[in-house]
Amino acid sequence: MSNNTIQAYAAMQAGEKLVPYQFDAGELQPHQVEVKVEYCGLCHSDISVLNNEWRSTVYPVVAGHEIIGRIVALGSEAKGLQIGQRVGIGWTAESCQACDECIGGQQVLCTGENVATIVGHAGGFADKVRAGWQWIIPLPDDLDAESAGPLLCGGITVFDPLLKHKIQATHHVGVIGIGGLGHIAIKLLKAWGCEITAFSSNPDKTKELKAMGADHVVNSRDTEAVKAQKGKFNLLLSTVNVTLNWPAFIATLAPNGTLHFLGLTLEPVPVSVGSLIGGAKSVTGSPTGSPAALRQLLKFAARKKIAPQIELFPMSELNEAIERLHSGQARYRIVLKADFAE
Repeated sequence: MSNNTIQAYAAMQAGEKLVPYQFDAGELQPHQVEVKVEYCGLCHSDISVLNNEWRSTVYPVVAGHEIIGRIVALGSEAKGLQIGQRVGIGWTAESCQACDECIGGQQVLCTGENVATIVGHAGGFADKVRAGWQWIIPLPDDLDAESAGPLLCGGITVFDPLLKHKIQATHHVGVIGIGGLGHIAIKLLKAWGCEITAFSSNPDKTKELKAMGADHVVNSRDTEAVKAQKGKFNLLLSTVNVTLNWPAFIATLAPNGTLHFLGLTLEPVPVSVGSLIGGAKSVTGSPTGSPAALRQLLKFAARKKIAPQIELFPMSELNEAIERLHSGQARYRIVLKADFAE
């Protein structure tokens, strides 16, 4: 087996179980880094790509974009990294580094060559993965490698809005949907010092969510309970992909408050312009985050001992792990441990 051969698990068609798959990755490009995978988180976006829900999948597809591993090869143009260094790779594998957004430090919004780790590119359900060196994120020594992977997608997705909206410890933040993203948001906001309200459709989680750091828990599907929160929130983070009573949630915003979408709600969101103008409110959204924000997040998580709550599966049981994710019972993020034969 050549050094360019990658062992992986791939979907050959939408809806099919993943099967062992080998491919030749070709020569490592000068700007790329090759990482031997140790752990890889399992995200709902992986399922969407595996099943071609976004109509962008090229089969066979190797998913996985919450990757922790060690560098095994460096391209000649790679900077600031070392062989053997433990690093992470998230949603983005490549950006052009030349457009205005990249030059301005917003590589996640690259308008040139913007390559997702699992769209037209082989991801982390494999023994090795490659990415542009700027997107190879050094892992702090005191950050737990086993649970750190979900920070690189779910974590940065909820962390970046805190930076963008200049959230401070004096602010009250609501988190809608407490799953893979939402539970990390609560942990981050607790360390940030904010007052936190968790909106969940499952009242049985109340005790668990308060132990995690939520100050208040509200049933997201109880319109009267949502209306009772009127005027409270500086920021609402929506991590769900379902339709809720969005006008009621907009009414819970304080003056200058923002409803920020992170989950891909598929139906249009009804917004009354008057409800925004009166309190100078806004509705926004964002993808993941830049390499600089990713580095900030990992350093913050290491310093504050923030770790996603995970369930660990061997990568060889990937299909079982996907079934567990589909069951809705995972608490709260599934991580796969690479167990390929050497």
